[in-house]
Amino acid sequence: MDSPREILKRHGLRAKHSWGQNFLGDPDALQAIADALVLREGEPVVELGPGLGHLTRFLAATGAHVTAVERDRDMVAVLEKEAIPGVRVVSGNAATVDFAQVAGAPEIALVGNLPYHLTSPILFQVLAQRAHISRAVFTLQKEVVVRLAAEPGNRDYGLLTVLLGLHFDVEQVLTLEAWRFHPPPKVDSAVLRLTRLKKPRAPLVDEARFTRLVKASFAQRRKTLINSLKSDKGLAPPEVMLAALRTAGIDPGRRAETLSPEEFAAIERALGPVTAMAPPPPDAPEEDTSSEE
Repeated sequence: MDSPREILKRHGLRAKHSWGQNFLGDPDALQAIADALVLREGEPVVELGPGLGHLTRFLAATGAHVTAVERDRDMVAVLEKEAIPGVRVVSGNAATVDFAQVAGAPEIALVGNLPYHLTSPILFQVLAQRAHISRAVFTLQKEVVVRLAAEPGNRDYGLLTVLLGLHFDVEQVLTLEAWRFHPPPKVDSAVLRLTRLKKPRAPLVDEARFTRLVKASFAQRRKTLINSLKSDKGLAPPEVMLAALRTAGIDPGRRAETLSPEEFAAIERALGPVTAMAPPPPDAPEEDTSSEE
């Protein structure tokens, strides 16, 4: 198998920095990623951002039915010319595509090397479409994987850690040094595996309210939980929220990063039946904790 540099040269192309293109051509790493997905012969798998088709070949070698979703027209042309047996190439945006529909199957496995700027949108799509995803294996920036796999009480623990943790087993399975990619990114990467649970770790009254509750909790993560929750006044009046925390057995003085997904779910249930809520405040990024003492 030719290296990314050789394939790009053959087709008169260069990696697009603005698209976050860093191609992985290391055979050992590619095999490890394919192994982490544990594909069965004939199983449908959707690969997001196949690029030059290096991982695609390893996926196809398992006998799985591979649907490769690529939005870069240059890469689509490369994949079509390379004509990897057993692979169907689809032009589409990984951040908006219906995974099961594009594969023509009710349940699929999902895999991809995700650019940084699309990581959160794609992970939220995974949550929204989880009923059709048995498992997923993603190559991401290492610091992102560390955050997603963090345990409660860790400063890396955050919004997506909780949301994914309610529905998936989340684990880091591999570290990939920057030199393995072409061109090399500025930071190392890691491989994340998500395995869908048979049922959520805890029941909810309303999923949308749970998501909104967790977002509000991490909106001002240096503050106590009750003060952070006040940032979204439409969730519940302060006295109702305080009562819900007490009912759930949660100290209002704790910080969001110390709560497990099950504890967040207990707060959501304690809020009772869903009534009309005011629109949520504009989305804001989680506070940076890199300089926190």
